[in-house]
Amino acid sequence: MESFKSQIRQVLRRLWRAPLFTCLTLIMLGVGIGANTAVFSVIEGVLLKPLPYPHPEELVGVWHTAPGLNLNEDVNMAPSNYFIYREQNRTFRDIGLYQGDSVSVTGTGEPEQVRALDVTDGLLPILGVAPMLGRTFNQAEVKTGGPDTVILTYGYWQRKFGSDRSVVGRNMTVDGKPHQIIGVMPKTFQFLDWEEQSLILPLQFDRNKTTLGQFSYDGIARLKPGVKLSEANTDMARVIPTVWDSFPSPPGFSVELFKKARLTPNVRPLMRDVVGDVDKLLWILMGSIGMVLLIACANAANLLLVRAEGRQQELAIRSALGASQRRIGGELLLESVVVGLLGGILGLAFAYGALRLLVAVAPAGLPRVAEIGINLPVLAFAVVVSLFASLLAGFVPVLKYAGARMGTGLREGGRSSSQGRERHRTRNILVVVQVGLAFVLLICSGLMLRTFNALLHVDPGFTGPAQIQTLRLTIPEAEVKDDEKVVRMQEEIMRKIATIQGVSSVAFANSVPMDGGQWSDPVFAQDKNYAEGEMPPLRRFKFVAPGLFHTVGIPLIAGRDLTWAETYQRLPVAIVSENFAREYWGNPTNALGKRIRVSTKDDWREIVGVVGTIHDDGMNKDAPTIAYWPVLLTHFESDMVHVSRTVVFAIRSLRAGSEGLMREVRQAVWSVDSNLPLENIRTLDYYYGRSMSRTSFTLVMLAIAGSMALLLGAVGLYGVIAYSVSQRRREIGIRIALGAQRGDITGMFVRQGLLLTSTGIACGLLVALAASRLLSSLLFHVSAADPLTYIAVCLGLAGAAMLASYLPSRRTAAVDPVEALRAE
Repeated sequence: MESFKSQIRQVLRRLWRAPLFTCLTLIMLGVGIGANTAVFSVIEGVLLKPLPYPHPEELVGVWHTAPGLNLNEDVNMAPSNYFIYREQNRTFRDIGLYQGDSVSVTGTGEPEQVRALDVTDGLLPILGVAPMLGRTFNQAEVKTGGPDTVILTYGYWQRKFGSDRSVVGRNMTVDGKPHQIIGVMPKTFQFLDWEEQSLILPLQFDRNKTTLGQFSYDGIARLKPGVKLSEANTDMARVIPTVWDSFPSPPGFSVELFKKARLTPNVRPLMRDVVGDVDKLLWILMGSIGMVLLIACANAANLLLVRAEGRQQELAIRSALGASQRRIGGELLLESVVVGLLGGILGLAFAYGALRLLVAVAPAGLPRVAEIGINLPVLAFAVVVSLFASLLAGFVPVLKYAGARMGTGLREGGRSSSQGRERHRTRNILVVVQVGLAFVLLICSGLMLRTFNALLHVDPGFTGPAQIQTLRLTIPEAEVKDDEKVVRMQEEIMRKIATIQGVSSVAFANSVPMDGGQWSDPVFAQDKNYAEGEMPPLRRFKFVAPGLFHTVGIPLIAGRDLTWAETYQRLPVAIVSENFAREYWGNPTNALGKRIRVSTKDDWREIVGVVGTIHDDGMNKDAPTIAYWPVLLTHFESDMVHVSRTVVFAIRSLRAGSEGLMREVRQAVWSVDSNLPLENIRTLDYYYGRSMSRTSFTLVMLAIAGSMALLLGAVGLYGVIAYSVSQRRREIGIRIALGAQRGDITGMFVRQGLLLTSTGIACGLLVALAASRLLSSLLFHVSAADPLTYIAVCLGLAGAAMLASYLPSRRTAAVDPVEALRAE
């Protein structure tokens, strides 16, 4: 132990006496280790940390696919499936449904719209959580017509009721109806990765009135002990035919339509529902930052090589005096480990700052952000990475100078310091590795840059999103029962907002572009023939008020807009998107006068207009085909009357996004009904930016990784050329004395740098092609083998190599040959 402590002190003294070497090595390793630690912290918090429920490995999300409708993922649950799965499954302990909701709370001061979670009675017990106060829902409360009850979340209980424990048993007004408070959730309760909910309400179904369809609910189940996902999927497939036989089809649809959809279960870990597809993005980021660490290790190895060469005669003497190869190699490796651990400490400090940057620029919707931090697993990772980096960087000098060649150090001691090709080979190989890895990262960042540029040039289908203020507003049935009066109130609110100074136009719909409001169903065209039981393609539905297209800036391609007269008269009219019209009738004008409907019980609706195509799912997704319906209809999807009670107002104004505008908007709304709260107050630019956020985040991260790789690669190449120049100083002096031009000397070293760079590019080419294909799901209108990107990166690396080679060689080429020879 004393001997080991003594060796540590000697290593630290040697590092202290070489401040330049120590600082450079620590900075390079610290940056590489810190960047990897920061990204691993994100991966550990988002992907690796288990969900905060008992036995989370047993929790699964219950989804479906419908190949018959070309829906290969994420078909939700329907009440009919829920009842049969719960009653007849053999693999679940229990299954429950849930959906997000937004409700108004009145009667306690200013009205407010709050987030809510609607659940069946088994959902909370499935998760393994119980209320801190009171109880959860019983079976009577989840049946249509049952008692109206509510559970408060901890945060809402604190904020609204001041942590009053006697709140259980009281009533509160939710959506205009009194609800009895039956419980308060514990402080630690977090539902999946949703934003904090305020209320939990019961989902109420009447089994006797349930029909097939309504796939608009999410399902969670807990597997029985030892059950595998494949067994659960097989079990669900077994009972799906029972669903078709147990419930009637909704009016206007046949059971054959549902059977031809070929519904297939897709039971998957609940973690997938929490993190979505962000795992691929994070692992790509981890791989890119890992390459930066490898480049840093190669640079550190080069520095350690130079340092070991400086000690070659000392090591040779020690070997001659009886020091074993193992002891000499151990001391070299110990120095590398100490450097690596010190770099790890510096890296942790770097990781802390980098982590704050990562979270700040993380794409909207990055799950489990609150779970990200420097914890014990992250610290353990930092230690492991530090040891890995130190061993990787120290392996090369140990292998080269702790072996049998040590004895040659004494014989070479009196020779010229001019070295042959063999002495440079190891450092050249390390530079080639650095250039190859830098090439891969620059290709990936270049492809993302091209993708981002392509997205910026895509027409979203609407104009001036920064000038469009949006807000969501709900008129509950308990407040206004008459359907037509709901629309008249919405129109009156619209007229009031239109009088506000600076508002150029205003309208409303059930959703605005890119806000995530989705409703899709099949649409039949009257002039098309369908086979018996054939299901037409699904179309996106939007319910719009007159003037919505003008306000949002969606162009009218053919025909006209809807009118208020036909809305109130409930005339059977519709508008379709341009891509819908072209798919069915080849030309937008040909669609005018054609008639469409949703089910055989619905009225045929005449197409009176065709509007521009919008990228409703984000800029990097194909634009969906959309059918636009009036906000008030009769005989729609078998409902006698259909009205949109929850709508989003779109307000075009140069004041969009200002608190002053929203203050006047609130006054306008409350002048119509003081019990109407506003929510989701955002500009349309927020949704547009969110659709680009994942691409921009990936671009920023890969650009940072690529820049670091390019800088480290250039530094490594500079170091090799500078060292080569210094060792060939006598040779250069002789060449100049014999008449060599200084440009020729400089060109010789530049060619050496370009040769190493070209070799690195050639080695990295295949790796780059493979890595870029992993990015293919993130690319948009850019090939993974985009020639422009590859050419630009090659030229950029060549330019950096020329600069890194020219600078050290120029200084040496300017020396006086007499002085160079005298120095020898």
